Amino acid sequence: MKVDLDDVAFWMDAIRNAENQYSVLESFWKGQLKSKVWLIENLSKLVQTQNNRVVIHGGWNGVLSALLFNSTIDIKHITSLDIDVSCEEVAAMINKRYEIENRFCAVTADMSVYQYQEIPSIVINTSTEHITQEQYNTWLSNVPKDTLVVIQNNNYHSLPEHIRTFDTVDDFADSSQLNNILCKDVLELPLYNRFLIIGYK
Repeated sequence: MKVDLDDVAFWMDAIRNAENQYSVLESFWKGQLKSKVWLIENLSKLVQTQNNRVVIHGGWNGVLSALLFNSTIDIKHITSLDIDVSCEEVAAMINKRYEIENRFCAVTADMSVYQYQEIPSIVINTSTEHITQEQYNTWLSNVPKDTLVVIQNNNYHSLPEHIRTFDTVDDFADSSQLNNILCKDVLELPLYNRFLIIGYK
């Protein structure tokens, strides 16, 4: 993946201007970047459509959005939402070039009650370990039918904020409630395994 240098400049602006610079820098840790690139590599094998509209739940500081814009996937628009209000301004700066082009927006919202303004091509949720199964079920019920869904989780059980983790990717897949699973993969990281499921609702 080649990243546009104009984007890198905006990333540096986001870090420089952030009230909590360490929190923004966390988004660029090696494990975080590796996990996002791995997601995109798997997704790009399955998406052949043009002008894709993407909604990312648990979008955090918007790094996944920026990497998607730099990928081979044809992106018309990305909405990145996170429940943490501090993420909105940072995500907007990291994706400033695409925001200017009206191709990106950052939203502060609770994923489990989010209502879609337009029918998305792809819905991504990178934070399913941070919500209960009941919240996950509600979130999935709001995703439009026949949408391509990308979800991640892990087996990092020891973090208190991880309230819904799984021992294996098969356990995660069983709980996903997706009708047609196209991809099931594991990324081995030093402290835990990251799980990825891609399929249709």
